[in-house]
Amino acid sequence: MRLKPALAIATVALLGLTACGSGDDKAPKDTGPVSLRMTIWTANEAHLKLFNEIAGEYKAAHPNVTEIKFDSLPFDTYTTALTTQIAGGNQPDLAWILENSAPDFVSSGALVPLDDTLKKTPGYQFEDLGASPMKLWQQQGKLYAYPFSTSPFGVFVNNDLVKKAGKPTPAELIAAGNWTWDTALQTASAVNAATGKGGLVVRDFDYKSWQNLASFWGGWGAQAWSTDGKTCGFDKPEMVEAMTTLHKAIFTDKALPGPGVSADFFAGDAAMTITQISRASLLKNQFGWDLVPLPKGKVGDYAVFGQAGIGVFKKSRHADAAQEFLAFMTSPANSAKLAAYFPPPRTSQQTAETLAKTNPLLKPDQLQKVVVDGIAKGAVGPSHAGFAELSQTVRASLDPLWQPQADVKAVLSGVCAKIAPQLAKQ
Repeated sequence: MRLKPALAIATVALLGLTACGSGDDKAPKDTGPVSLRMTIWTANEAHLKLFNEIAGEYKAAHPNVTEIKFDSLPFDTYTTALTTQIAGGNQPDLAWILENSAPDFVSSGALVPLDDTLKKTPGYQFEDLGASPMKLWQQQGKLYAYPFSTSPFGVFVNNDLVKKAGKPTPAELIAAGNWTWDTALQTASAVNAATGKGGLVVRDFDYKSWQNLASFWGGWGAQAWSTDGKTCGFDKPEMVEAMTTLHKAIFTDKALPGPGVSADFFAGDAAMTITQISRASLLKNQFGWDLVPLPKGKVGDYAVFGQAGIGVFKKSRHADAAQEFLAFMTSPANSAKLAAYFPPPRTSQQTAETLAKTNPLLKPDQLQKVVVDGIAKGAVGPSHAGFAELSQTVRASLDPLWQPQADVKAVLSGVCAKIAPQLAKQ
């Protein structure tokens, strides 16, 4: 398989990082004014405002730090863009890292172990960090990225559109014990038929970021690959059933906008969207809305969450200052502020009451059922060593599925045929 140029650069960059495990590869440190750059994938104004406020507080107490810049990269090409920067010798000082790329970054040797800095920071309360959120970001007992967000997927609902379609709201279906994928898709289809608006939108999927569909196929107990990462799961019966249901919902029932059709839930253009609470800041109160857990699937109640870590690069010219800023940014006080958008790993802050203090748009009951319960019972989305290459292969192999007459089982078998050699290398 030939890689696209950008993907090839990204893959080479990560392979190159693997050789960076010793302490001898640190960049020479500047002794003058400190300027820090942190790559992120959000351009949300509310998020950036909070980050800059925290950075401003830090700079006020550290006059030698003259700049802390948050560099927003597009979400769908984030990891490729980041690793391309690294390959070009332009790595940031700190970076958000997606859960799907965690195995590569954690094992690369390019990140600074954070344990010592965090533990020695006064008032940090390192022991408050939960073992489960940290697991993906640790290797041989060392923490290589701080899991600043462990955020389950929920369903935001436009109740006004649901009512216009003459359907019970998801909250009413939950009360009746009937909030399932069957009823959710029926509701979405009815909204489209009655109003012409979109039914259900899997946010950030857009027929490209296939891993976001884990929030859907998880209801059938399906997995992209086995827990050990060696066996393809796309051709398994549970995945075939889930994707057959999804295909019918898209092309027959019109429950989801089809390929090339955009429908922004937060602009009032769709009845429901699957996303995380960080997007609540986009709500403008122009319609009646709700937040509910994912519908029950074949496996009953389930939850899927995304994670993101913040790592510091060894080759940063200001690695020590970057670690100290990371400790400040994720202190108990600032972690509570970030919890407005990014559910924290701190056990003491994983309560509905605590989260509600910084999430005024969301009710404690919503936060309990979607976030707190979701973290307790959920599973993290797909991740794997060499994920960039795997993801590109899966995406290309799934392209034939997004046609009305697609043979779902055959397409999914084709995915496994393509990625099996890559999985076997791990």
